[in-house]
Amino acid sequence: MVSQEELFAAVDALAAEEPQLPPPAERARLREAAGITQARLAQVLRTTPQTVKNWENGRSEPRPPRLEAYQRLLDAWGKKHPAPGTVPVPLAAPPPMPVTTVVEPPGPAAAPAPAPTSPEPSAPAPTASAAPQSAQVRPTARPGAGTSRSAGHKKAAAADDPRYAYGPLLVLDGDGTAYGRDGLVLECPARTIPQLVEWTLAQPVGAPALNRNGQPSDPLVVLTAPAAVRLGLPERLEGHEQRAGLRLPEDHPIARQIGRAKWKLTRRGFGPWARVYRPAKAGQRQCVQLAVLSWGALDERSWPGLAAREPEEIARALTSYADRVITPRGGTAVNGLELMTALRPPTRAARDESGNGWVSAHNPGSLGTQPVDPAPPEATAEHPLAQGWENGFLHEEVYDWVRDLDTVTSEAGLPFAIGLDVNAAFLAAASRTPVGLCAPVRVRRPAFDKKVPGSWYTDLSHVELDPRLPSPFTPSGERPTGPAWYQTHTVAYAIELGHNVEIQEAYVRPEYGAFLDPWHDRLRTALLETMAELGVEPGMDDAAFLAAMEEARHGDPAARAVLTAVKATAKGGIGKLQSRARGLNYVRGERWPELERPTWRPDIRAAIISKARINMHRKMRAMASVGLFPLGVLSDCVVYPAPTASPLSLLPYTESGKPLPGCFRLGVNPGLVKLEGVQTMEWAIDLIEQGGNPAQLIKGGHDAVLDGGE
Repeated sequence: MVSQEELFAAVDALAAEEPQLPPPAERARLREAAGITQARLAQVLRTTPQTVKNWENGRSEPRPPRLEAYQRLLDAWGKKHPAPGTVPVPLAAPPPMPVTTVVEPPGPAAAPAPAPTSPEPSAPAPTASAAPQSAQVRPTARPGAGTSRSAGHKKAAAADDPRYAYGPLLVLDGDGTAYGRDGLVLECPARTIPQLVEWTLAQPVGAPALNRNGQPSDPLVVLTAPAAVRLGLPERLEGHEQRAGLRLPEDHPIARQIGRAKWKLTRRGFGPWARVYRPAKAGQRQCVQLAVLSWGALDERSWPGLAAREPEEIARALTSYADRVITPRGGTAVNGLELMTALRPPTRAARDESGNGWVSAHNPGSLGTQPVDPAPPEATAEHPLAQGWENGFLHEEVYDWVRDLDTVTSEAGLPFAIGLDVNAAFLAAASRTPVGLCAPVRVRRPAFDKKVPGSWYTDLSHVELDPRLPSPFTPSGERPTGPAWYQTHTVAYAIELGHNVEIQEAYVRPEYGAFLDPWHDRLRTALLETMAELGVEPGMDDAAFLAAMEEARHGDPAARAVLTAVKATAKGGIGKLQSRARGLNYVRGERWPELERPTWRPDIRAAIISKARINMHRKMRAMASVGLFPLGVLSDCVVYPAPTASPLSLLPYTESGKPLPGCFRLGVNPGLVKLEGVQTMEWAIDLIEQGGNPAQLIKGGHDAVLDGGE
C-alpha cells in the first residue's frame, strides 16, 4: 500500500518540474487573441522575434528564466481568451497582470528596448519583379553582449547606408525564412537558384568597400541543409569530407538551370562556396555569393559548432565576423588573403594623361595586378624556378624543439609543467613589417641592411648559445651546420646578439613597404572586440585576466566561434601566401593556378614566420636571464617547469609587482600570452623520453591536471 509520505514526495517532485507549456499552435493563438505581435513579445521577453517564432512552430522551447515568464503570460492570456468550446472558470477579482512584470530586469549594460518600427524608410523598395516579403525589426543588443565603441560605429555606418540596410549576408532556412542582421527576418519566395539570386539582388544586402579604391562586398546567402534541398541542390556532396575541392558536375541540372537563366558560375564551379554572376551593367556588379553549410562551407576547425546551430545564431555570428573582418568568401585562409587585397587594392582611379577622363592606375603600397616570381631559394621544391637550383633553399618555419633532458637538473623536481601560448603570434609579427613590393634583385657580397626585405646567404654556424635554449636560426632549434639562406629578421637578430655576419650573396627587394599594416590593424581590432564581447579586456591585471579567460571558455558559443575564425583568418592568410601545388595530375616543375595571383608570395610568409620565431626567442632569452628555461617549443606555444599550476608563480615580476620587461607577459593583445594548459612535470619528462614534444599536448587530454589552469 502506498504511504502518504510517498504520495507527498511524488507530488512535490511533480510540482518542481519545469512549467508545461501549451502546444505551439495554442501559443500562437493566445498571442494573436491578445493582439500582440511576435516582435512586441520578443521585446518584452528580451529575445528575438525569430526565437518567438520558433517557440510557436515547435522548432525550439524556451529555457529559464524566460520559460517561467512565458508560462505566466500564456496562463494569463488563457484565462482571458479560452479556446473555443471551453467554459472559462470565473475568477474573483483577479489582480492586474502587466506584462512588464514577467521578465527579469535587464543588466546594467542593456539599453531600453525601442518600440517596434518598420524597416528604415531609406531602404530601397524591392523591384516589381521581386515577390512580396515580410521583415521584422531589429531588436536591441542582447543584455551583456559587449561591443566596443569602434565596432558599434562601423556597424552603424554600414547599417545607415540604405544599400546595406539588411546587413552583409542572409542565412536561408528550408521554410523560406531568411535571417539577417540583429534578428531581421525576411520571407524569401525563391524555389530555384536563379530566383534566389534575383531576389537577393533586390534586397539591401551587402557591405561597403574597406578601402576607397576597393569594391563593395557582394551579398552572401548561406544555405542550411533544408534550404539547399528546397532549391534543388543535393543535401550533401558525395565524398566532400574526403576530397577537398569537390564540385557539382558541369552538366548537373542546377548548373544547366543557372546557364538557362543567363547567369554564370566562376571557374571554380558550384561547390561549398560559389559565386553566381552576370557581367557588370552600367558599372554595377551583379553577383551573389552562396555558401552551402551541409557541404562543409564552415569548417569545424575554424567555426567550431556554428554550422549545427540555429539559423539566427549563424546569421549573428557571420554578420559579426563580416562587420569586424570581411564578408566571408570561402574558408578563413581565403578570407585572410582576400582581406589583404580589399584593404590594399591593386589599382586606383587616376586622371588620364590627356585630362579627358579616368583610367586605372597602380595603387602605391599594393602588390599590383601582376604576379611576381620569387627568387630561386625562396621557391617551393615543385616550383619551376627550383628545378635545377642546387644552392639551397630558404627554410624559415616555426619552432618544433625539445630540450635535451641532460640539461634538466634541479627543475626536474618541480611539480608542474605550464604551457604558455602567444596570442596571434603571426598577426603580431605582421605589425610594421616591411615586405617587398617588387621582383627580387640578385646581389653579390652585399652590405647587410636590416631595413631591406630579402633572402641572405650566410654562415651562422659559429654562433654559440646556451644549450638550454633553441637556436633562433633553425626551426628545429639545432645549431646550423654551415651556410644557408636566411630572411632579413633572422640575420638582423644574429647581429643583435653581437656576432659578425658576412653575406655571400642575396636576393633583395629595393622597393618595399608595410603592405600588411592595415590587415594587421583590422584583425587586431576584430580580435580585441570579440574578446571584449566574451568579457576579456586589455589592461586587466594578471589574476583577473586568467579568471576572465576561464569564464570566456563557457561564454556565448557564437562569439567563441567568431573568435576562432578571426584567429584562423590571421594564421591562414599568412599560410595562403605560399599555397603548394595540389592534385593527382600535377607534374613537378609545372606552374599551378595559384602562381598567377599577386598574393602568391612565399617571401612575405617567410618574413612573418622569421619575425615571429625571433620574437619568441628574444622573450625566452629574457626569461633565461632570471633562470627560467623552456622544456619545449612548438610554433607559438612554449612549456616551462613551474612550482605551482598557475602561471602567476612562473612569470617573473619586478619588486613593484609589474611584469619583468622583455619576458612573456599575460594579456589579450596579440604578442602577449595566455595559459595553454598544465600537466605534471613527470608527464612532461616521460613524453620527452618517448620522443614527444610537451608543447604539442600540454593543452590537455586524459592526463591533464587542470584544463585552463584555474
